[in-house]
Amino acid sequence: MEQVNGTNNRQRGAILPLVAISLLVILGMAALALDMSNAHLEKTRLQNALDAAALSAAKVLDQTGNVGLADAAGQTTFSANAAAPGNSGLGEAMASGTLSLTLEFSSTLNPFIAGTTPAQYVRASVASYGIAEWFAPVFGFNDLAIAGTAVAGPSPSLQKACNVVPMMACGTPQEESPPGTTFGYSWGEIEQLKIGSGTSSEVGNGNFYLIRLDGSAGGADLREAAAGKFDACLSTGEDGNIETEPGNTVGPFAQGINTRLGIYNGPVNAADYPPDWFSQHEPYTETDYQNQTVPAYDLDWYLAQYAAVDPNSPPSGYPGRRILTLPVGNCDGLANGQDSVELLGFSCFYMVDEMTQQGQAVFYGQFKDDCGGSGTPGPTPGAGPGPHIIQLYKDPDTFDS
Repeated sequence: MEQVNGTNNRQRGAILPLVAISLLVILGMAALALDMSNAHLEKTRLQNALDAAALSAAKVLDQTGNVGLADAAGQTTFSANAAAPGNSGLGEAMASGTLSLTLEFSSTLNPFIAGTTPAQYVRASVASYGIAEWFAPVFGFNDLAIAGTAVAGPSPSLQKACNVVPMMACGTPQEESPPGTTFGYSWGEIEQLKIGSGTSSEVGNGNFYLIRLDGSAGGADLREAAAGKFDACLSTGEDGNIETEPGNTVGPFAQGINTRLGIYNGPVNAADYPPDWFSQHEPYTETDYQNQTVPAYDLDWYLAQYAAVDPNSPPSGYPGRRILTLPVGNCDGLANGQDSVELLGFSCFYMVDEMTQQGQAVFYGQFKDDCGGSGTPGPTPGAGPGPHIIQLYKDPDTFDS
């Protein structure tokens, strides 16, 4: 009996250290799990801030082409996210100077080559963010840091656009148009768009029609839609037809569209519909068009103004207002009045001058290869000209995005 009791005592003596060691290991694993969980949470918070910064910078870059403005927008957005409730770790790191955001700009997505022009894509990155450690140092982990990156830029061309103006240019299918054109219109050339002829044989490129957006009825709705109140979307595809409006509503349309150049006639105002940052224009006439006169305030001038904006003192108004997301339709056989027309797609149209109504309504402008918009992009990256959205991309150079 004494021998048995001695054996039991020795066994109990051997087990107690094992239990103590096991408890220490379990507690250590739990402690590390807490630190790792916190690291994962901080990584998510950092990534959200980087995504927002990249999107903000890319949107401003898309609107203005100004890298300085884009950098300022990205930095401001990142700082605002770091200061938001729940992001105390990011905020404290920024305040102490241990966390900084780097913004890079590239003309291509893959490869992403920082500093190339004209810039279209933005990378927002943080090389190292040292996060709070509670138990990790006890186990020899003294420097728990994470990194992050986000890339944003223009999407493929929109197949569904939601910020269209209620006006359709007549055009030819894109697959039948030569390179450097949008539905038969050459990029950068001055175009004259006239309200559609009453003779169907004369309808084609160079004509336009007013269109009826879902839920709109009458001149008041048309005026607001032209000014910028977008309540409807249009889609290309099997059911991508659009309804034209009779030309007798062109007056309200002109009142709305001209607000983009700071011209306010009728029940529209600058508080609801601010002008473009750069709304300068001068009369452009039929004679100017026939003589191929280059306007003083053409698209090249406009883009140069945006490129020169000081990030610390941007102009008043709203950027990009005079570049329109303009539907393009197949007008074959269309004469006048109300009809249903095949929607070919969407284009980007720069307003050279206000829309005039002296006799037949005439609109002068220049088609642009691309522009910002809202809606749903097509499936093929880089396919086709026209409006796009700004979206996030996987960073081609790292797994941290």
